[in-house]
Amino acid sequence: MANPVILSVDDDPAVSRAVARDLRRRYGDRYRVVRASSGPEALEALREIKLRGEQVALLLADYRMPEMTGIEFLEAAMDLFPVARRVLLTAYADTGAAIDAINLVDLDHYLLKPWHPPEEKLYPVVDSLLETWSTSPDAGTTEIRVVGHRWSAESFAIRDFLARNLVPYRWLLVDDPEAGRLLAAAGVSADDVPLVVTADGKALVAPTEAELAGLVGLTVTPAADFYDLVVVGGGPAGLGAAVYGASEGLRTVLVERQATGGQAGQSSRIENYLGFPDGVSGAQLTDRARRQALKFGAELLSTREVIGLTEAGSARLLRFSDGQTLAAHSVVLATGVAYRMLDAPGLADFTGRGVFYGSAASEAPSCIGEDVYIVGGANSAGQAAVYFSRYARRVHLLIRGADLTTSMSRYLIDQLDRVEQVTVHPYTEVVGGAGGEHLQQLTLRDSRTGAQRDVDASWLFVFIGAAPRTGWLDGTLVRDERGFVITGPDLVSGGRRPPGWSLPRDPYHLESSVPGVFAAGDVRAESVKRVASAVGEGAMAVSLVHRYLETQ
Repeated sequence: MANPVILSVDDDPAVSRAVARDLRRRYGDRYRVVRASSGPEALEALREIKLRGEQVALLLADYRMPEMTGIEFLEAAMDLFPVARRVLLTAYADTGAAIDAINLVDLDHYLLKPWHPPEEKLYPVVDSLLETWSTSPDAGTTEIRVVGHRWSAESFAIRDFLARNLVPYRWLLVDDPEAGRLLAAAGVSADDVPLVVTADGKALVAPTEAELAGLVGLTVTPAADFYDLVVVGGGPAGLGAAVYGASEGLRTVLVERQATGGQAGQSSRIENYLGFPDGVSGAQLTDRARRQALKFGAELLSTREVIGLTEAGSARLLRFSDGQTLAAHSVVLATGVAYRMLDAPGLADFTGRGVFYGSAASEAPSCIGEDVYIVGGANSAGQAAVYFSRYARRVHLLIRGADLTTSMSRYLIDQLDRVEQVTVHPYTEVVGGAGGEHLQQLTLRDSRTGAQRDVDASWLFVFIGAAPRTGWLDGTLVRDERGFVITGPDLVSGGRRPPGWSLPRDPYHLESSVPGVFAAGDVRAESVKRVASAVGEGAMAVSLVHRYLETQ
């Protein structure tokens, strides 16, 4: 297998030679360094690399180039090598323009020229990006192919699972010639899809998420029966708890029912998270947190649904949906929330076939040249609107109120104002949907006048409200009327501790009504629904776990 490629493109010959020289000096023994003098030339080189079945680990492009800017090149290169890390080279005078253009391409970093000495200004950045890439190698060697029908909810579920778990794959419609060959080789017909085929030829028809997880190398079985800490839920709060628990010496396992990252992991770009002035995609943030947790020794279990929690002396026992159990000294509940279903006649039948809950970023390339409708007025809806505007002809943001100021961050409102393809529709509700094989029409209502109108629509993405994933805790923990877990001082009323509380002290700040069981992030009653606060609560929960364990 040939060494992976690092490609740099710059129209200035002196700069181009300097980039290649510095890269070869440090990485030439492990990577093949290729340089180009223009965007079109670089794209042609990438096409040849793709045809040879080689991998591209890193792309570095100058911002100002004739014919094609660095941003335009990186955006085009994403179609050929979507997993390759992307860096923009820019002069100081162009920094502002480069930052403004970051939302057009999922940029990993930008470097100011010159970067001397490279040991301080270049290599640390490249080292980090290559390490990130090495944990999710390009689809050229580990390519998974998914064959299915365009408007199949089952096919969408598989693609969404792979995308959210950062697994590269290639999507083939059943009428594609290559799909026909794969179906014939697997001995199945087009009626039997979805079909998943690995690089080594192993084929699975309509696999479950657990089967899919095993197929792509995700861990589904715990290495032990007993842990110091079990974290339930892999969103920002859960990942934060896993990182801090494992780094502080606790034997830690994180259990996730579908994919790490939670709702934040589906976000196209988070721009108000501390330490990322240029923004970071939810997938990037999730990937870094996962690798960090694994580095410290935490176990991450996928496709394991927890359905029960009981006390067993000093241990806390968790029961999985398959009947297996897992015990620990302490538990952090970080199950987050789910978007509420849109209660409008006719829509339920189209879930996964035109109606999607959350961003469903895997569907964006299919929206090219079409109208996309988004329901919701909070940050998640705004981020999705910006993201889909890169593909759709027009994005319609439907909100119930007069404007976005009461529910969306100011920076995101300003950003939407600058995107011509996005139209905000105030006082607008979806009251119906219709179609055949997939969603084809929406009925919208003006909440002020009651007037209704029908619009042609094949794409509806819903971001409304938040329902906590706590039904499985019914009768076990004290929750509020909406299902959020009540913790700490809120459990103590009139000097009386919660029913069944067995300790002589009051519950710690994030502790639930069961000693040793803590809640962090969106699932906790009265929590601040932001990524930064969720991570902070995950870390705080671990410090309280230590305090709890010291008294046992």
